[in-house]
Amino acid sequence: MTADETIKELQQDPRLVEIYQEAQQALDEAKDLKALQDVQVAFLGRKGKVSVLLQGIKDLPQEERKLRGRLGNLLKGHIESAIEAKSKRIEDRELERTLRQERTDITLPGRFIRFGSQHLISRVIEDIEDVFIGMGYRVVEGPEVELDYYNFEALNTPDWHPSKSLSDTFYINVPGEDYDDVLLRTHTSPVQIRVMENTPPPLYVIAPGKAFRHDVPDATHTPMFYQVEGLAVDDNLTLGDLKGTLEYFARSIFGSDRDVRFRPHFFPFTEPSAEVDVSCHMCKGKGCRVCKGTGWLEILGSGMVDPNVFEYVGYDAEKVSGFAFGMGVERIAMLKYGIPDIRFFFDNDLRLLKQF
Repeated sequence: MTADETIKELQQDPRLVEIYQEAQQALDEAKDLKALQDVQVAFLGRKGKVSVLLQGIKDLPQEERKLRGRLGNLLKGHIESAIEAKSKRIEDRELERTLRQERTDITLPGRFIRFGSQHLISRVIEDIEDVFIGMGYRVVEGPEVELDYYNFEALNTPDWHPSKSLSDTFYINVPGEDYDDVLLRTHTSPVQIRVMENTPPPLYVIAPGKAFRHDVPDATHTPMFYQVEGLAVDDNLTLGDLKGTLEYFARSIFGSDRDVRFRPHFFPFTEPSAEVDVSCHMCKGKGCRVCKGTGWLEILGSGMVDPNVFEYVGYDAEKVSGFAFGMGVERIAMLKYGIPDIRFFFDNDLRLLKQF
């Protein structure tokens, strides 16, 4: 039934016409779903005008009840339909507005989402760990703030050694304490002393971590850097075991085609000592600017553990022998990936980081 037909029918009862007009005006003024809900309660709720009117039918004379009931239900049905239609229009309008605001142009190119990745230094440390774990070594750690005893004395480093000077080592003043032997460790070698103090041989460990030295930052030096220290102690270990271990490591990290050489050197805590080189990846050993014409690149220092070191930790140097080695992680990464400046690792430049 149309609105005109409805109003024509309702004209038989002036009170219903009045309610119809009030409802129509309230519907016209309702601008959102909340206002529309208020209209529904005001006219069709339990105490709404139409409901109250229909509840009063029982008090009318018999001849008026039928007409009031029919017209009341007609009015109720009209208001319900009008509210439903208005609600649909409001919902459609809200949906259209939302779609206009949140529409997606599927013809636009997709946005590239940048994903984070593991830092190159962390990756190289894990690569080094994987090689030695595969050979039966275990990973150990130690404090970065260390005592002179572990960092120097127990490693057979004499008091006059230049590495103990203030120009090389960061010493720490402890407030309220008269300490002069607290420092930031200059290498991860102190970890081997701490491990040997508490672990009887045989012993195969590596100790990755940070080290600190009084270096002026340049292309090959930073005051803070990463090292991996290695230690093996067992019966009858020889220099040949050391060479075999480090040759396997170097070829695992740099490639099976790389040559490895050992050069005599000196470290206070190993005797004999050697530095280890791999053939240059740029010139294949022929000599170039990267290797300064030598055909070789230094990767680490190593040697057989000095018997004096065993005395500090209570090992019997007549029954066991061992070897140790230490490498700078940044140097391994620079040689492996062709990075020319150690400072690039700490600059957080995405042009470098996003390559790995």
